[in-house]
Amino acid sequence: MTDTLSDRLLDAALMHVAFDGWTETTFNAAVADAEVDPVVARGLFPRGAVDLAIAYHKQGDAEMLRKINAADLSEMRFRDKVIFAVRARIEAAEDREAVRRGTTLFALPLYAGDGAKLIWGTADAIWTALGDTSDDINWYTKRATLSAVYSSTVLYWLGDDSLGNDATWEFLDRRIEDVMRFEKVKAGVRENRLLSTVLAGPMAVLSRVSAPRRADDLPGGVGH
Repeated sequence: MTDTLSDRLLDAALMHVAFDGWTETTFNAAVADAEVDPVVARGLFPRGAVDLAIAYHKQGDAEMLRKINAADLSEMRFRDKVIFAVRARIEAAEDREAVRRGTTLFALPLYAGDGAKLIWGTADAIWTALGDTSDDINWYTKRATLSAVYSSTVLYWLGDDSLGNDATWEFLDRRIEDVMRFEKVKAGVRENRLLSTVLAGPMAVLSRVSAPRRADDLPGGVGH
């Protein structure tokens, strides 16, 4: 029942977001349109439209994971798997104006933390779905890098009027290629005897950083 009410409210809200953004006006209109008790609606979404916007983002993550799990990625290069996942996530956001309004909302200082957490969550969902097993500093760097790729691609997509969003997919491909080059540089540093010696101290410290053991364990620990 709760999921049904939540979905009804979110669907109703999307009819108003293009005009009023993720605001209290939209929340109140959604409550009225969905014929949900205002007290119940506030219990489901305590911060009103802000929590609706968060639910909309998480709904997109869920749809992305469904597409990833349904696809046969076994023959793909890893870079292409990442591209597939990011593209699936963007395509899951069918309402471009809702995403645009959400980007504006989460750019506000009051909600910037929520926005950063959502983007990080998307990157984490992608890496986890693709089988990432890193348990050290790489756990963080992978997600930080993909968060940057995803967020920049979304911003590009919001202004893309090319046929089939071809310009966005080309932009995504370039960003992933940049990441691949960065990974090659990291590998080169590790293999370079001189640089490895110079960076031995910092690398020793970083090697003690571990991935979080629980969902609420961010940003991780040292010496677990």
